[in-house]
Amino acid sequence: MGRLFGTDGVRGVANTELTCELAMNIGKAAAMVLINDEVKHPTFLIGKDTRLSGDMLEGALIAGLCSVGANVRLLGVIPTPAVAYLVGKYKADAGIMISASHNPFEFNGIKIFNEDGYKLPDDLEEEIEAIVLDGKIPYSKPDFENMGTVSIETNAVADYVEHVQCTIDNDLSGLEIALDCSNGSASRTAKLLFEGLGAKCHMLSDDPNGVNINDECGSTHMEHLMDYVREHHLDAGLAFDGDADRCLAVDDNGDLVDGDYVMAICALDMKSRGKLKKETVVGTIMTNMGFNRFCDVNELNFVSTKVGDRYVLETMLREGYNIGGEQSGHIIFLNHATTGDGQLTGVQLLSLINRRNAKLSSLATLMERFPQVLINVKVSQEGKMRFYTDKEIKAEIKRVEEILGETGRIIVRVSGTEPLIRVMVEGEDAEKIAKLANETADVVRDRLS
Repeated sequence: MGRLFGTDGVRGVANTELTCELAMNIGKAAAMVLINDEVKHPTFLIGKDTRLSGDMLEGALIAGLCSVGANVRLLGVIPTPAVAYLVGKYKADAGIMISASHNPFEFNGIKIFNEDGYKLPDDLEEEIEAIVLDGKIPYSKPDFENMGTVSIETNAVADYVEHVQCTIDNDLSGLEIALDCSNGSASRTAKLLFEGLGAKCHMLSDDPNGVNINDECGSTHMEHLMDYVREHHLDAGLAFDGDADRCLAVDDNGDLVDGDYVMAICALDMKSRGKLKKETVVGTIMTNMGFNRFCDVNELNFVSTKVGDRYVLETMLREGYNIGGEQSGHIIFLNHATTGDGQLTGVQLLSLINRRNAKLSSLATLMERFPQVLINVKVSQEGKMRFYTDKEIKAEIKRVEEILGETGRIIVRVSGTEPLIRVMVEGEDAEKIAKLANETADVVRDRLS
């Protein structure tokens, strides 16, 4: 992680950590790394989720970009993957999404995409950091004739929805589903998208007010959706996060189908149709051990990366794989998208169900999930840094590893987006791993809070 950029862009409490001044300077610096003899006025797309602070940060970014000569096209409230897609469709030079994804409303963030719709590589993020934090080069000040302009793109939602709909050959007719939009970006697109494909939709948490994004809803709070699908006897439910780059599902019994299950179902279907490149799926170190067993049984290769969809994507691009993702619901279908796309994931999964005339609950039996306990321990910023050198925490991790042996594992890591240390313990004995996870979390809390 850099000094500004974490695993998923710049993020912080809006107007406190992520200030207008910082956003403006990030805009200036982002434009300056793209300005050259051939591109004197780069065009930036800007999208945002539904947070109250989105307008404020959008205005600051506009000011920064235009002040150094960049032009801006505003997309309004739209999912993050829509920005990534539309950069290419509109032939822009870069795209910016204002969102803190699954975080509470008081947080916000800035994600930047290059002209090909991929998140910026580390070297460009470091160039931006050097300009913003170190004053490596002074900010440009073009004369009044060369300042940037702003326009509004009115077709952004329709163009994105059409793109996702065109990724499948069949439709979703006959399916009755629930869609939890997390009071976020999917509130603008999900109903149009899924009803346009023929599904009967029950809309949940699709009435954003600026502060209710991710508030006891969406992919980080699945209980309500699970109950709703069960009570209304629906075929499935889909839940997105604040910027709709994640998707978790609920089957016809009201049971959770997380990202690991979605990848397993889709990858095996792709293999059966000769569409899975190199017979390989990419996951992360947090991917459930049951997924590894699933791959062994079904003669699939599994490649593991560090946590973060950017690392999954880097591996996919480098090695030529076409599906990968995270348990949290970031799934990348590289044949159709350059980043995780929650609604695209939902469309692919439901299309598969309809094409095979199958129930999601039946498809999910192809993988058996190992019991897994994840505890998020809130720590100070200083605590996050001390984690790497704390001997007592290292000793505790080693103790748990010795207890688990070959029957499980422990992963303790710093969150790239929040002031948290994440403790994950996995194994065959649910009671045992819960006890070990809580003991480790207590040590982390005592040492770093």
